[in-house]
Amino acid sequence: MGGLDVAAMIRDCMIVTVKLGGPPLIVGLLVGLVVSFVQAVTQINEATLAFLPKIIAIGAAMLVLAPFMAATMASFTRQIFDRMIMVGGS
Repeated sequence: MGGLDVAAMIRDCMIVTVKLGGPPLIVGLLVGLVVSFVQAVTQINEATLAFLPKIIAIGAAMLVLAPFMAATMASFTRQIFDRMIMVGGS
């Protein structure tokens, strides 16, 4: 296994990390912005008001995106195992 193979594997790992972590983080960011805007407009400054909607929205996003995340992880795992077999066979 050469340096280019390792670099490609690291790049693929980073891409999978962004694919899996990006959508829930974006949902949390958008909900946080909306809640912050509502808090600024109404002048209600409650910590749980900012925390609870984000947790619920991220949980819902994880449930909705679970098939995509599972498929992405399964595909990446197969790819890694195939690369390990290729290295062992050569």
